[in-house]
Amino acid sequence: MRLEHLQSINKARENRIAAVTVTALDGGASSLYLDGEAVDEVMVPAVQTALRTGKSAIVEIDDRPLFINVYLPPPRIVVIGAVHISQALAGMATLAGFDLSIIDPRSAFATPERFGQTALFADWPEDVLKDAPLDAYTALVAVTHDPKIDDFPLISALAADCFYVGTLGSRKTHARRVERLSKAGLDEAAIARIRAPIGLDIRASSPAEIAVSILAEIIQTLRTRDVMGGRSV
Repeated sequence: MRLEHLQSINKARENRIAAVTVTALDGGASSLYLDGEAVDEVMVPAVQTALRTGKSAIVEIDDRPLFINVYLPPPRIVVIGAVHISQALAGMATLAGFDLSIIDPRSAFATPERFGQTALFADWPEDVLKDAPLDAYTALVAVTHDPKIDDFPLISALAADCFYVGTLGSRKTHARRVERLSKAGLDEAAIARIRAPIGLDIRASSPAEIAVSILAEIIQTLRTRDVMGGRSV
């Protein structure tokens, strides 16, 4: 690997930015693409696939074998609300390979006794997220039913272009939420990104089943999301 590519990849890793290298296996040149940068048009499908799946692969383009190597930030889930759903989701998310943290200023809920080794912050989201900002490889799950707790991280997640933003609540509850977020200055397109009611519709009823539906929707969104915004050169 070229030294300048290694340096760029290390910097991208520090900033939680995805990177893809394309190396010609016939001894040709190697190229580096950082997420958000333009990509050669013929390379777009291969780079998009790598960014969605996180898997490196050998592909053939224009009769040339190429090695696509992808470097993705570890996907994270930030849960707002230390509730029963969060307890179930924490264990499932770890098994699925996600880093998960829970934020809830209600200290009676956010206790180590209820959540074990899960990263837990008994503080307001606006204070916690100052030191751990959201990003495009983070899923935001808001489950407190309390606008004073949920609304700030929802707005922050949309501004940070989190790949998934979901929240609990009936359609009537969400209509009131939409009204609040509109008054806060969010446009219709941004608000439409919120998954509400949260989770895939599997007729879930228990907290564990709801957690399954949430995690499934997060994975589905991560693996099918729009990457690169269709950018090419």
